Amino acid sequence: MLNDKTLIMKNCLLTLLSLLFFGFVNAQNYQPAAANLKSRTDYQDRKFGMFIHWGASSVLGDGEWVMENKGINKEDYKKLLKIFNPIDFDAAKWVSTAKNAGMKYIVFITRHHDGFSNWDTKFSDWKITNTHYKQDPLKLLAAECKKQGIQLGLYYSTLDWSREDYPFVTGRTGQKSGRTSKGDYASYLKFMKNQLTELLTNYGPISCIWFDGHWDQTNIEGSADRASRIDWKYDEIYGLIHQLQPATMIGNNHHMDPIKGEDFQMFEQDLPGNNSAGLSFQSASVLPLESCITMNDTWGFKITDHNYKTFKEIISNLVGAAGRNSNLLLNVGPMPNGEIQKEFRDTLAAVGNWTKQYGHTIYGTRGGPMKPEKWGVTTQDDKYVYLHLFEKPENGVVNIPGNYNGNQAYFIDKKQSIPFEMENHQLKIIVSNVELSGPDTIFKIEKAK
Repeated sequence: MLNDKTLIMKNCLLTLLSLLFFGFVNAQNYQPAAANLKSRTDYQDRKFGMFIHWGASSVLGDGEWVMENKGINKEDYKKLLKIFNPIDFDAAKWVSTAKNAGMKYIVFITRHHDGFSNWDTKFSDWKITNTHYKQDPLKLLAAECKKQGIQLGLYYSTLDWSREDYPFVTGRTGQKSGRTSKGDYASYLKFMKNQLTELLTNYGPISCIWFDGHWDQTNIEGSADRASRIDWKYDEIYGLIHQLQPATMIGNNHHMDPIKGEDFQMFEQDLPGNNSAGLSFQSASVLPLESCITMNDTWGFKITDHNYKTFKEIISNLVGAAGRNSNLLLNVGPMPNGEIQKEFRDTLAAVGNWTKQYGHTIYGTRGGPMKPEKWGVTTQDDKYVYLHLFEKPENGVVNIPGNYNGNQAYFIDKKQSIPFEMENHQLKIIVSNVELSGPDTIFKIEKAK
């Protein structure tokens, strides 16, 4: 039997031959392959993933935007090659931390806005294998994800604060890094396609490519005009990805409605339909949805950031996302030595205890029939609707559209029930006297056949 690398190399050869004769799949005419549609369904079933922001910037302990925020010259910043040495990185510990929390997939930062590559790329010297660490953590992580049954996705920044060929002159950021050229997007595009080909050829099946940085070339979020100041050539970029691995999903954190060729839609620091962070003016689409949220305030390691989300807040986000038909991609920012800090590990362990007991009310479900409320949401599978109460509604009444069997809603973790009434194809349940327990009190209601 062919191994993953052999299969992908074979697919790569076939792809290159097809490109020679037929050209790239045009994103504007994109028709997802059957394998891609299956990936979307599987992805929605998983519901919970780990985002990992980590790289050379972690050394400075001031978040992943430290180069931009501190106005560090690119030549000074690249001295981090001599300092970054994550000798305590352990892929097995990272993956088991995610798995024990109930997470089903990982999205790993391969290249953030500072341009540092977290794998052994042949197209840049600004990479982790040129540090004293020398190893390729992506290779180790990919092998461990396969071993533990966790799907692997890859974050890739289309923005770069270091390269001379990135068109930074028209960008919102990267003006203080000491670059002198005006950029050459044709050169930069070739570089990105070369790196993406490496990522999709050398590391086995990749669940998704998670793009970020498009917003650098647009007006700020909420502006009437969000048109890009450069042509990113997404037809070529997306076409290449779909040719190399048709099952790989593409998402782009551009804070806009999806662009042709994309397979899922993300919401940064918010649940779909909310806009508390001022980034999500877009509406939820028919594509699979994902909310990406930090465990404290920053994505990358920040030594002074102690504003950790509580266990209750994380469960509320996880269940709140599921009730909005969305996944939750929960972020950790490992320390520069390669360890996930104890505060994250302890909270994720508590989350894992919850998912072991109640995960069946979110995994494999879709958003329920009730409109999400501050006080609760519903999820559903083929047989049941699950009512998740975070707090009691002011009037003590929950109304859920649909038809249901019997006249009792059952507590998911107790042999108790609470009566309900059916009125005009709507369930009415009185919860004013219900005693809420933990971060989420859950009822199971059987659908009518």
